[in-house]
Amino acid sequence: MKTYALCPISDKKINERVARINAVFTVLLLLTFLITQNILAVVFLVVDFLLRSTGHSKVSLLAISSQNIVRWLSVKEYFINAGPKIFAARIGLVLSSVIIISFFLSFTSLSFILAGILVLFSFLEGAFGICVACEIYPYLYNFLYANKFSGN
Repeated sequence: MKTYALCPISDKKINERVARINAVFTVLLLLTFLITQNILAVVFLVVDFLLRSTGHSKVSLLAISSQNIVRWLSVKEYFINAGPKIFAARIGLVLSSVIIISFFLSFTSLSFILAGILVLFSFLEGAFGICVACEIYPYLYNFLYANKFSGN
């Protein structure tokens, strides 16, 4: 089974600098949740991930803020394929949703563990440009589609 870094491809492009600042904002919001136990920070993330994962990043408050920061700092644009970032936003959406559900079901430890995992993923993206979603995608793809295309 091939599991090298295979990522979803899109016909859209995204400024990688903006995506990395989005990740930093995600870390800050999740740390706010972990420190204060205020679930509203995660609710905000769910809405924002939903917007970014469905192609509505033009109305995402995090994306707008990140674009303004990039513009204000006069950081050179660096465009990459949007597919991996859309997939990463979908993973963020799922994890954030499960954090909220587990928090309201009083599985606080689980919500903190999941928030910690999402902090780690977002930190790696924001600080080093490491897309953990691209590392997960081949396994998910093989799990979901391997048998459909192998003739079985």
